[in-house]
Amino acid sequence: MSFQHGSGPEHEADTLFRIQARRNRLLGEWAAARMKLSQAETDAYAKAVVQADFEEAGDEDVIRKLLGDITAAGVETTEAEVRAALSDKQAEARRQFLG
Repeated sequence: MSFQHGSGPEHEADTLFRIQARRNRLLGEWAAARMKLSQAETDAYAKAVVQADFEEAGDEDVIRKLLGDITAAGVETTEAEVRAALSDKQAEARRQFLG
């Protein structure tokens, strides 16, 4: 059995990683818009959200970060709203990546 270039478990893991990173970037941009950050602040914040996802497995680290940051900025949000945004951005990232 032969594997073509760009297939197999390594490729699949890489694709999932890229989709996750894109989702986190989109999520960071969403949160930045809620906090009314400038474009430069938005770019930096989106990168920080991508980095936050490496702290622990799963999405809880990202959700905690967004909830804490948005609330600290004086903007009302709920965990349900953040989770809904995460789900929306997951779908958007998959569409962007997989066409």
